[in-house]
Amino acid sequence: MPDDRPSTDADLETIGSLGEQAVLARILPRLRPGDAALLGAGDDAAVLAASDGRFVVTCDMMIHGPDFRLAWSTPFELGWKAAATNLTDVAAMGARPTALVVAIAAPPGLAVGVLEGIADGLREGLAALAPGAGVVGGDLSASSVLTIAVTAFGDLEGRTPVTRSGARVGDLVAHAGVRGEAARGLALLFAEGVDASGEPDPERTAALRARHPRLIAAQLAPAPPVGAGVAAAEAGATAMLDVSDGLARDARRLAEASGVGLDFDGAALGAEVRLALAGAEDHGLLATFPAGTAVPAPFEVIGRVIDAPGELRVDGGPIAAEGWDPYSGWDGRAG
Repeated sequence: MPDDRPSTDADLETIGSLGEQAVLARILPRLRPGDAALLGAGDDAAVLAASDGRFVVTCDMMIHGPDFRLAWSTPFELGWKAAATNLTDVAAMGARPTALVVAIAAPPGLAVGVLEGIADGLREGLAALAPGAGVVGGDLSASSVLTIAVTAFGDLEGRTPVTRSGARVGDLVAHAGVRGEAARGLALLFAEGVDASGEPDPERTAALRARHPRLIAAQLAPAPPVGAGVAAAEAGATAMLDVSDGLARDARRLAEASGVGLDFDGAALGAEVRLALAGAEDHGLLATFPAGTAVPAPFEVIGRVIDAPGELRVDGGPIAAEGWDPYSGWDGRAG
């Protein structure tokens, strides 16, 4: 489980005071290379095994300001979330995550303990969400803004990749994971985890954690159903994608790629339908399955595929593809 303990000032050593080589010597022992690593960190590149000669690869960035706030997230949570957000993209292809390559750009004055916490979060996030996967390399550089960039690899193990473009009219629409909880957690942080001037506040955030642990964890350290990706592929999923920008927005992407429409069952979405559709960063999996399929757990059937290319509906009525956009409303402040 994510470690919610805040970082302390006990370790006053900074990245700049130690230098790159000494910092890496502190970080790399905290990480594991994983089962697929034939050659892990320490050389110019890693060497990974792939059972059928193919692999999937994806990448994602987390930048202080638009993606996280150090006043809200612990270093451990940053590492955990950096792992989780990439693992689900691999899982959405029906692949088993095998390895991460992590690049971090950080201010020289940042405490080394922050990077150690990130490393711990990466390690424990992988152990919990993708057992056997590990960190096999990366890069460390200087920047005025803390940035974490992760590249994730996955093994198809002989399976055909599950893309966004295979949904067919009549298929079942199913979802695995929570819906809207990360958005509720983020709303709480912006409403109650800030000081009088609206800036993120660690003490108020700590109080929020005590009152709403599940919702705050859903935003700061999500635990998506990574293993469900392989289960869906083995059950015959016709299309699948990671739900990171909101169920409706990502469903539209699947619908457009497949040339079909999706009609959601309002009752299946729960009491807060709009939040379930528009809330982002839950990192669940949306998949379609042939009619009559025994949909594998933890997927739940929430609708069906219809002959209406690119359209989204709830109980037959049209809906907008609301969700999160990294450029919408961003004013450039780090916070």
